Amino acid sequence: MATEESRRIKDLDTLKALGHPLRMKLYRALKVTGTATASQLADQVDEAVSLVSYHLRKLATHGLIEEAQARGDARERWWRPADDGISTRDEDFRDSPESAAVHSAVTRIYARQRNEMYESYLDTQHAWPGDWRNAVFSSERILSLTAEELQRLGDEINEVIGKWRAHGKDAREAGDVEGRENVAVHTYGFPFRT
Repeated sequence: MATEESRRIKDLDTLKALGHPLRMKLYRALKVTGTATASQLADQVDEAVSLVSYHLRKLATHGLIEEAQARGDARERWWRPADDGISTRDEDFRDSPESAAVHSAVTRIYARQRNEMYESYLDTQHAWPGDWRNAVFSSERILSLTAEELQRLGDEINEVIGKWRAHGKDAREAGDVEGRENVAVHTYGFPFRT
């Protein structure tokens, strides 16, 4: 059953299952639509329905997505995310070189896909109305923090994003959809040395 909590992936097999670029795209598409069929998702990712069905079953095998109540044609399987979101942490995959390498590879795929999303917006920004273009933000701030302070900053950012996510979800459920779009918020916080 879908819950309102993010699932922290800690096992290598589930991480490997998620670590396929198409599966990541399918998972993200389900997060946006809430529920969809393999045919609908195949149209969104421009892949064959049979390939999409295969990858959806892999995601379901690892509990990342689940069957949703059928709508319309009962012959089609409907899918939805099994959790509110997913996360991974480096600390859960340090026990072996293989685990660390898989976690690094999956994290890099996510980073590339997030960057592709932003670049896609940049390529089409002229087509968005001025109020949307004025609302878009991108910034980099250089801070001097301890590891504990960085952790607290991340927790605070996630709390704020969670508040706005709940607001948007409640508004949509109440029928307030006028002018409402899907919005991606990507944040990073990491140490570096010059």
